[in-house]
Amino acid sequence: MFQSKLFTKSKKESPADELSRNAQLLIRAGYIYKEMAGAYAFLPLGLRVISKIKSIIADEMDTIGSQEILMTALQRKELWEVTDRWSDENVDVWFKTELKGGQKIGFGWSHEEPISEMMKQYIHSYKDLPLYVYQFQTKFRNELRSKSGILRGREFVMKDMYSYCKDADQHNAFYKSVIDAYMNVFSRVGLSDYVFVTSASGGAFTEFSHEFQAISEAGEDTIYVDRSKKIAINDEIYNEKTIKDLGLNEKDLEKVASIEVGNIFDFGTKKSEQLGLSFTKEDGNSEYVHLGSYGIGVTRLMGTIVEIFNDAKGIIWPDSVAPFAVHMIGLNLDKSDVLAKANDMYEKLQSAGIEVLFDDRDVSAGEKFADSDLIGIPYRVIVSAKTAGKVEVKRRDSSEARMLEVEELMNELKK
Repeated sequence: MFQSKLFTKSKKESPADELSRNAQLLIRAGYIYKEMAGAYAFLPLGLRVISKIKSIIADEMDTIGSQEILMTALQRKELWEVTDRWSDENVDVWFKTELKGGQKIGFGWSHEEPISEMMKQYIHSYKDLPLYVYQFQTKFRNELRSKSGILRGREFVMKDMYSYCKDADQHNAFYKSVIDAYMNVFSRVGLSDYVFVTSASGGAFTEFSHEFQAISEAGEDTIYVDRSKKIAINDEIYNEKTIKDLGLNEKDLEKVASIEVGNIFDFGTKKSEQLGLSFTKEDGNSEYVHLGSYGIGVTRLMGTIVEIFNDAKGIIWPDSVAPFAVHMIGLNLDKSDVLAKANDMYEKLQSAGIEVLFDDRDVSAGEKFADSDLIGIPYRVIVSAKTAGKVEVKRRDSSEARMLEVEELMNELKK
């Protein structure tokens, strides 16, 4: 990608009404565009990051046997009334509207009901179980407050997964595998030192749940962390009984602010009983299906990464989710030999399968360096008249600049 052709422009100032660090940096760097509070458009750079995150999540979900689907965002009022989750008193985040024919509908904030209703067409026997499906979809939640950028949106991208099992044992085995898969996801996106499995209230879902919380001062939650055991307790259910039940010691717990980046729920058979989702067991008797629900906010995860990995100059993307691996900056491109060298370098990187953004713009060196720091791509490679037969290489997370032969750089990037 040539930066002169890239649909994005950096900004020196962020919108005056934008309070969150993640949105300030993402807007200034050209990753997102603010439509209104809680609703953001994702520009080419932003979509590349989202694509990387989704790919990592999908890989881990596929590995534990889940299959990807895509449901509708439009939801029938009648279906949600069956489970008593249409009422604003019980679920206060619905966006609701009315079709021209007068039918009331909502915009999906979760999908337990419609996916379970669909499963009545496909689950009949114990031979059909277990079954696991997931989707990436835009969700809508009418949040009262949306001042945290893409950490708390009214419209956002979510990965939600649902498990259907014949009994608690089958469900628990998968539930545990999801915990491992989620921790793999957070490790792969660069958050291994920040995310903890947290016992919490289930809110509008179930009585209790497990959350995955990333330690950050930008977080809206408060948790008590045992760093050695990598587990924590949400402030909502923090008491002596919970501490004892989890086998923790109060003196080992540290109170910190955190961002919820994932959650998992055990619905048992309640939802299936309400919707009439049952199957025939081996003995010929009928039983209700055991349901589990598992979510990761994809756009929230992107915002969390930015909140944790940044400095005074801009974003510092982990390698795995960066929009490009290399930000190549061309200086003195008005000289034909330098331009030829830069183009040759670009072609070599491309041919090696290394994603590169080539800053070929006719602007000052200072502006190029400032934009590079703001955008936050892991490697900055400078090609100029001064670098002669080498290139100047600097990691975004380091202050050290090195002069490398082209082959040395290629070998390092391939690793």
